[in-house]
Amino acid sequence: MAISGAGFVLFLLFHGTMNFVSIISSEAYEGICNFLGANWYAVAATLILAFLAAFHVFFALVLSVGNFIARGRVRYTMMKKPKEVSWASRNMLVLGILVLSGLLLHLFGFWYKMQFAELIGRQAANGMELIVSMFSNNVYSILYLLWLTALWFHLSHGLWSMLQSLGWNSERWKRRWQIIGLVIATLLVLPFACVVVNFWLINPINI
Repeated sequence: MAISGAGFVLFLLFHGTMNFVSIISSEAYEGICNFLGANWYAVAATLILAFLAAFHVFFALVLSVGNFIARGRVRYTMMKKPKEVSWASRNMLVLGILVLSGLLLHLFGFWYKMQFAELIGRQAANGMELIVSMFSNNVYSILYLLWLTALWFHLSHGLWSMLQSLGWNSERWKRRWQIIGLVIATLLVLPFACVVVNFWLINPINI
């Protein structure tokens, strides 16, 4: 879980930076899209990400089922929720399902019309035109921002939990890593949110 999650963090860092370029320069963004396209290195990276996603989801379900079975049929009549246990940590499975749903929406809205279209011999959609078209749609933009919110909560707990799983955490550093996790989660999600807001509300026809 920790290793596959770390892989996604690196992917979000690259993808978020790439998307943010679309705000600065449409030509530069198109250049990046053309550089990636359906070239072997981009396809290889996509396959690795697909494997990491399947691995992450599978073991999330395994761990959740294992935890449920470990509790047994008898449930607590009262459940005290310690203040140090965040809301995100108690709802990681639900957040993960929301993140996965948003990822499928993203794949259908962008990857299917760009890289996949090129792979099957069709004309790939223009990246900038697709961004403007998708985020001029109120429903899609709102759903996308809701997905980013779920992703932020998922990352806010997942980042420091990942370090703990790798043995890089301690009682002394726990609070520090939690704060660092919040900062990193914000920096990872913010570029995506900026793109949505820019092409939805601020500059919806910038092509």
